[in-house]
Amino acid sequence: MALIMEQGITPLALKVTRAMPDIVCPAKPTPREQKLLSDLDDQEGLRFHMPAIMFYKANPLMDGKDPVKVIKDALAKALVFYYPFAGRLVEGTNRKLVVDCTGEGVPFIEAEANVSLDDFGPEIHPPFPLEDLLYDISGTHDIIGTPLLVFQVTRLKCGGFIVALRASHAITDGTGIMQLMNAVGEMGRGFTTPSILPVWERDRLTARNPPRVTFDHHEYDQHDTTKNHHANGYTGLVQQSILFGATQLAALRTHVPPHIKKYSTFDLLSASLWQCRIRALGLKPDDEVRLMFSVNARNKFDPPLGKGYYGNACAFPVVCAKVNDICDNQIGYVLELIRKTKEEINEEYMRSTMDLMVTKDRPHYCVYRTYDVSDLRHLGFTEVDFGWGKPVFGGPASYGSIPNASFFISYKNREGESMIMVTISLPHKVMKVFLKELQGMLQV
Repeated sequence: MALIMEQGITPLALKVTRAMPDIVCPAKPTPREQKLLSDLDDQEGLRFHMPAIMFYKANPLMDGKDPVKVIKDALAKALVFYYPFAGRLVEGTNRKLVVDCTGEGVPFIEAEANVSLDDFGPEIHPPFPLEDLLYDISGTHDIIGTPLLVFQVTRLKCGGFIVALRASHAITDGTGIMQLMNAVGEMGRGFTTPSILPVWERDRLTARNPPRVTFDHHEYDQHDTTKNHHANGYTGLVQQSILFGATQLAALRTHVPPHIKKYSTFDLLSASLWQCRIRALGLKPDDEVRLMFSVNARNKFDPPLGKGYYGNACAFPVVCAKVNDICDNQIGYVLELIRKTKEEINEEYMRSTMDLMVTKDRPHYCVYRTYDVSDLRHLGFTEVDFGWGKPVFGGPASYGSIPNASFFISYKNREGESMIMVTISLPHKVMKVFLKELQGMLQV
């Protein structure tokens, strides 16, 4: 059976005291200019602040050093290279987003908690009490004129600490924000220059003139019944974090027909979870359902985007199918749908996406009856080292309020076994059926 992690934080009597936000500006003067975002950056579905969180143990080698001061100083140094993050977004003609590189800086919040790392349980995992650990930038979802990045560093009683941040998805994707975080970590460890220098290159990802939409792009189909992430009618949500190790993955592979050779662990988990989820939701057999995932397209271009490119460079293709096709077929059927969809992603597909953005008013991707799976295992959340070592947990911080999304995160259990953590959020009754379906797939 997949390992369902106990929700250890429920009884945690957490009290966090925050100082007033400080503003961290680049440590040296930076250019004052306006920089256009790309036509992948400013699509409607990316106009929000994405949160992340990392937990760190105390390190005797760092006695006498304050993580708040170290990280604050390191951020100021990193912003010399990543100075657009210290600016603000403005909106131009036809909703085009522009970074006004004003150097206004990044809000930085110093906080103290009344708990130790051990109080979060023997294995740290989501969901977390984010209202205390992650500062809300503005209380609104408007990204225009608000900070593009915000930090909160919370000291713990044990000498450990928590780093939480929000970053504007319009200026960066997961790969980009972790590139910035690693640069901050390097500065905290004494580097004078990031090992990977940032690359802007947004001009390479702009629509053609005239635009030519050459793919169907069902990921941007519009449904009047859904205008946002919460429009699928789910209430009474419960969250689970589920671990998959070698034993669980081997059990899932027994359901794959021998003739299907070309699939990844991500494909297998996505197909299996989607099938269990569709069966649990109780939809009509002829209802259309969708599986959406992201594909990093940095290497799909000729030449590839620069190694330090930190803008949005992902496609969001979808697999579209009828409920009965997903529920009544073997998992190999779903794997083949995923493979065919992935094979479509090339430079022309990305160009077509940019052209669609400018011809369709930068639409939101479709969330109606869509299961959105994101593979975040290789982004480097667990690699960011400010001098205290790598975090005991690192990952995205948006879990509980998104019923149609799951994140795949690298995780090590208390025995040191490398596993994949998957976050699930569903209504209570649906969750019970979902877990029963998943248990059935794992019993071999």
